[in-house]
Amino acid sequence: MAALAWLLIPLIAAVGGAIWASWAARNRTTGDVTELAGYARFRDAMEKSHSGSEAL
Repeated sequence: MAALAWLLIPLIAAVGGAIWASWAARNRTTGDVTELAGYARFRDAMEKSHSGSEAL
């Protein structure tokens, strides 16, 4: 029975590794869309003229 327990340890580690690898390789492209939208809002805000404080 102890030999069976020692054989289950690598099997559990392999299954855990496969789960972690599939999680690490998932598609994460949705974050770029929101970041680009935020950058576009930042550019629009910087292009607006300032109100009342133009001393130059």
